[in-house]
Amino acid sequence: MSAALEVRPLAATIGAEVFGVDLSHTPSPDMIAQLRELLLKYGVIFFRGQILTPDTHLAFAQAFGKPEIHPIVAGTDKRPEIIKIEKPANEPASFGTEWHSDNSFFAAPSLGTILYAEEIPPAGGDTLYADMYTAYDQLSDGLKKMLDGVRAIHSAKVAYDPSGSAGAKYRGESTLKYTYSDAVAEEHAHPVVRTHPESGRKALYVNPMFTLRFEDMTEQESGPLLQYLYTHSTRPEFTCRFHWQKGSVAFWDNRGVMHYAMNDYEGHRRVMSRITLTGDVPA
Repeated sequence: MSAALEVRPLAATIGAEVFGVDLSHTPSPDMIAQLRELLLKYGVIFFRGQILTPDTHLAFAQAFGKPEIHPIVAGTDKRPEIIKIEKPANEPASFGTEWHSDNSFFAAPSLGTILYAEEIPPAGGDTLYADMYTAYDQLSDGLKKMLDGVRAIHSAKVAYDPSGSAGAKYRGESTLKYTYSDAVAEEHAHPVVRTHPESGRKALYVNPMFTLRFEDMTEQESGPLLQYLYTHSTRPEFTCRFHWQKGSVAFWDNRGVMHYAMNDYEGHRRVMSRITLTGDVPA
């Protein structure tokens, strides 16, 4: 690791702050390789005091993969790959306030997410992250054997249901704009335990926002075990918590990390910019 980089772990198994890199200039290939190594090791890496424009945010993301255009949530007019997550002080609608892995309802879920803080509340608005590798490692041998080869159905039909809390976003009553498409109702089966394509590590790959049931089982039959896996995965010792500051950047690996955006800053405005990277089919 270059002496120019200082790495400060946030928790025992997940999360680290990285100092000594200016993301307003696309890092060198060597630096990108080092950051990729840190991402694989810690699951989520954080940067402070950054000043990003849409162009530099996009350029940094492109150094790690292909940015996605979301099929439901509208991006900005000039940069559709960038979703502006703006919550005015008086808006009740929220985004990401449940444990999830970004876009696990895609046939090829997002590889990673790069989130940039433009405006933050004076208190609250933290994001929690869960280490799904350690969560898998800490399962009993019997449950690991039971889950081997099992697949679960992921869909956006609940989280993005127009008749539910997402309705205001479809009606144009929120700063976030949704467009209904076939992607809302699609279902895709992914392994409950996925193997990371780069590190080879095994991680639990279910989440309460997008996982509906086990394949070939009903939701009622699937519920008790899924709920156990959710509770187990988010045990405090498997998590870290990040306190945002203006100019902070978080880059997390959706292939082995879940996250939860705290909605505890009523009366205050919060503005973030998000890019997700195209991933592969989980195996």
